[in-house]
Amino acid sequence: MRKLFLLVVIVMAAITASAQEGIYLGGGISLWRNNDVDKTSFSITPDVGYNLSEKWAVGVELAYAHNGYDGDKLNSNAFALAPYARYSFYENKIVRLFLDMGFGFSTYKEKHAESVNGFEIGVKPGLAVKLNDNFSFITKVGFAGYRDDYYRDDYYRGEENGFGVGLDGENISIGIEYEF
Repeated sequence: MRKLFLLVVIVMAAITASAQEGIYLGGGISLWRNNDVDKTSFSITPDVGYNLSEKWAVGVELAYAHNGYDGDKLNSNAFALAPYARYSFYENKIVRLFLDMGFGFSTYKEKHAESVNGFEIGVKPGLAVKLNDNFSFITKVGFAGYRDDYYRDDYYRGEENGFGVGLDGENISIGIEYEF
C-alpha cells in the first residue's frame, strides 16, 4: 500500500512539475438532513485532472459518502475511485459541453454488515461555465451505462444493479473547478 501511495505521489509531482497549466482540481460536496427518519447524509468528491489538448482530458474522482442515523440505527460509509476521460465537444468563450467517460470502483459498508464492492462504467454529460481565467462552475447531469452495487444514492432506491440512462433531477452534481 505504501509503494502504491508513493508511486501516485511521484506521478502527480511529475505531472505538476512538467506542465502546470494543464492541471485542474475540482469536486463537490453534499449535505442532506432527513428529519422524518433522523438521517444525515454527506459526501465529498474531489477530483484532479490533466488537459491533454483542447478537446481531451484525463482525470480521477475520489469519493467518500456517509449516511448516519441518529441513535443505534444502521450507519454506512462508502469510498470510490473513478478514473475518466473527458471529451469536450463544444466550447465558446464562456460555456463548454463535455462527456466524462469512465469507470468507478466502490466499497460500501453498513454497520454490523459485510462490505459490498461495486463498479460502474458509463458516460456522464456535463457543462462547464467559465467564471474567470481559473475558475469554472461544473455540473454533470445524469448517467448512461452499467452499475453493479455502486455506492450512489440509486442503491437506496433499489436501482443498484443494471444498465440504463438516468437524466432526472436526482442525478445532478454541481461543483467548482480550478485550472492552473
